[in-house]
Amino acid sequence: MSAPRRALIVIDAQQEYFAGLLPIHYPTREESIARIAEAMDAAKQADIPVALVQHRAPAGSAVFAPESATFALHPEIDQRAENAAHRGTKSFASVFAGTGLEDWLHENEIDTITLTGYMTNNCIIASAVGAEPLGFSIEVLADATGAIDLANEAGTASAQQVHETIMALLHSNWAAVATTADWIDATNSGRALNASNLVASAQQGRQDSGAQL
Repeated sequence: MSAPRRALIVIDAQQEYFAGLLPIHYPTREESIARIAEAMDAAKQADIPVALVQHRAPAGSAVFAPESATFALHPEIDQRAENAAHRGTKSFASVFAGTGLEDWLHENEIDTITLTGYMTNNCIIASAVGAEPLGFSIEVLADATGAIDLANEAGTASAQQVHETIMALLHSNWAAVATTADWIDATNSGRALNASNLVASAQQGRQDSGAQL
């Protein structure tokens, strides 16, 4: 089996999630942004192209307005931005909706995308699901992403609950979920990350819960 041809996708690593209305709570902002920066540094060392995508809302919006200070990249990412092979903005949750990213990936013969950034519960899951019909293998770095606490008419969930549930969901069908350290080891050895599948995950779930058929 040939080594994966990867691209690291950094999604919305913007100040909105640090100093704006959508602060990341799990993993902590400090931890997740450090892991994103670590993944970018490792990608540079391994000659893995990096794509930076920022969310852009209409002018005057409460979040991600282009004229706002919180639209900017986090300083740790901004200081590495010059090494990005591709940069763009998006208006929807998925990085593929109207961005041209798919074309860039195909032009560079990328077959595996590694998703990092924010939020687990919005743009990460949407981008992973959106990548499936496009033919890409998908990786998600669990400690280089992050979620927010949620509460609405349908219920409540802590950021930790949201994040861990979505990581398990993605690993069961759409993506290989790993830590940044494990991903760096895989890139250094030229190997693919191992993912589970829906049948195996369901079987393990039944065993762990003690449920009967």
